[in-house]
This record gives sequence, C-alpha cells and structure tokens, in this order.
Amino acid sequence: MLNVKEIPESLGYYFAGFVDGEGSFHISFRRRKDYKQPWKVSLCMNISQKDRTLLAYIKRHLKCGTIRYKSRDVWMYEVNNLTDICENVIPFFDRFDFLSAKKKRDFSIFKKMSRLMVKGAHLQKDGIVKILNLRRKMNDGGKRKYTEAEILSVFE
Repeated sequence: MLNVKEIPESLGYYFAGFVDGEGSFHISFRRRKDYKQPWKVSLCMNISQKDRTLLAYIKRHLKCGTIRYKSRDVWMYEVNNLTDICENVIPFFDRFDFLSAKKKRDFSIFKKMSRLMVKGAHLQKDGIVKILNLRRKMNDGGKRKYTEAEILSVFE
C-alpha cells in the first residue's frame, strides 16, 4: 500500500500536474459471457505518452499499475485494479490535487464510483444504473463503446 506522506511534495505535484494535462479517469464496461454478471465493470486511471521513462517513474512511485505499448511509439500507463485504485491512486490524488476544474470533477466522480464498486453496486442492475448516471457527468460525456441502453438491455 502506498504511503503518500513518503512522496516529496515537488514530485507529487509534478505527477498530479502531468496527469491533470495528460491523464484520464474513466470506467469501462466489457460484455462477458463467462462471468456471472453480464458486464465486467472496471475503473481505470491512465496516461498515454511517448516517453516510457516518465511513465515508469510514475508507476514506481504509485506502486501499482502496468505499462504497455499502445501504438505509434506511444506507451500507456494504466491502473485498473480496484484495490490499487482505492489504496494507491485515490490517496495520492487526494493529497496532490489537480488545478483544472474538469479533472477535479472527473476525479470526484471516479471516487464516488469506486465507493459504489467496493460495496458491490456494479454487480446489480440498480448499482449499474447509479454508476451510469455518474458516468454521464464524467469526461464531458466522452466516447463510449456501449450506450446506457445497450448496457441495461442485458438485464431485461
């Protein structure tokens, strides 16, 4: 588990500023026929960048996540494990806040979703509805692979 007090302020605020400009908080729905539930619901924080070294540095200090090659000399650092998000990512960004109102809003919604998921809300239709209502307010609507109607239709 991450101890955010051990991270120097200058480094923590540098990372937060970098994520403020280049990072993303989102939730994904993947259709899974091999699960008890029709959807695998995952929270994710990611950063795409050509400089893999900087992503490795962030990963080392957050003590979680993975780095993978995306395409065209672009690397992606991502954290999508719920425990790592709750124990490392959220405490880090609670301490080292963002400057932009948009990223503050998205992070706040991300935290609400994480609390719902810890309680198992993503495993029931009514919880999925709550999560979708939050998702609608996040990332300015964003590009979605599945519409709300498509996600909810599986429960009927």
